[in-house]
Amino acid sequence: MHRPSIITPRFKAMNFLLFFLWFIMLSRVLSPEGLAVHAFTGTYGVNYGRIANNLPPPESVVTLLKAAKIKNIRIYDPDHGVLRAFKGSGIEIIVGLPSESLRDMSIGLDHAIAWVKENVEPFLPDTLITGIAVGNEVLGGTDTELWEVLVPAVRNVYGALVHLQLANKVEVSSPHSEGVFAISFPPSAGAFKETLLPYLGPLLQFFSQINTPFYVNAYPFLAYISDPSHIDLNYALFEPNPGIYDARTKLHYDNMFEAQIDAAYAALEKVGFSKMEVIVSETGWASKGDENEVGANLKNARTYHRNLRKRLLKKKGTPYRPKMVVKAYIFALFNENSKPGPTSERNFGLFKADGSISYDIGFTGLVPSSGFSILGSIKVNGQNWCGLQRLSIRAICAAVVLIMIS
Repeated sequence: MHRPSIITPRFKAMNFLLFFLWFIMLSRVLSPEGLAVHAFTGTYGVNYGRIANNLPPPESVVTLLKAAKIKNIRIYDPDHGVLRAFKGSGIEIIVGLPSESLRDMSIGLDHAIAWVKENVEPFLPDTLITGIAVGNEVLGGTDTELWEVLVPAVRNVYGALVHLQLANKVEVSSPHSEGVFAISFPPSAGAFKETLLPYLGPLLQFFSQINTPFYVNAYPFLAYISDPSHIDLNYALFEPNPGIYDARTKLHYDNMFEAQIDAAYAALEKVGFSKMEVIVSETGWASKGDENEVGANLKNARTYHRNLRKRLLKKKGTPYRPKMVVKAYIFALFNENSKPGPTSERNFGLFKADGSISYDIGFTGLVPSSGFSILGSIKVNGQNWCGLQRLSIRAICAAVVLIMIS
């Protein structure tokens, strides 16, 4: 007996539309653009270090940052009190996974899942955790065991985010010191140390796959105090100076900061990652130092930070990458009185421990008598990018359901 076909033109059209909608969703997830996580708003951020016993409470820090219109911070550990304080602030946070935790993270995916479940997932989406920095200056350090476990740790942390459906909201990165470079002058000669390439190569390859930028801690201050007789202070401070000329690229540099960034671009290019973005994860100038720390004083710190802020607010690229807007996190938000090492280590803050400014570059310090009253009145009602992404997916799914039942 002949059975009439149930595959009507309308049925075919419905199936085609269903396939088309699911294809769009899959493409957005699997494409490089879909994988990219934007962990930086604007061009200016700060590092909120807390190695001190006299800092303002995190709630007051939120007030300070909002008054300064600073929208990006990095913290060096997942302190739950800090993460709770930033709830609803609209300030984007990269959370540090301390280097001492790398071995544990490298053991297996379950360890990384547990860490993310404890230190990231419970605070989303109200606290805008946009990134996890796995370790700090690992490959520039002397602990070779950490070199071995860095890539497995990074992969497991990213795998944990995928498992928890957070990979399109939270970026995974790992900042480097200038110690990863064999040479950085002139900028076009920038190259990584050969001894690090067996570890750095796989890391860069993985980061290129998930569209993570190359984060580098760039300090003209450290370069200057190491060789003040051969480095022009004005060149380090963005002040008028003859600058340097790179004969290979025929480019002129009038400040060391941009030269350091372009040296990183040149090094990346030499190992096959010419399209990778460079973001400065730390830069700063100490306002006080020991006798042998030439140039560590209030005047130079103010000059460097004032000129750097002006430079970043222009939203420009570098001589070698003019279309790649420079972004940087300042080190640091506060002077940290418990940091070990030379005097400079305790005097990098834009602000003093009481919340007053260390020097004037256009910011306003906390007013102690009204700090807490301001906190109570600040509300942020804007919807973040991730929320819009979820809304669009829901809209697509709702359209599919309506088609199926109509």
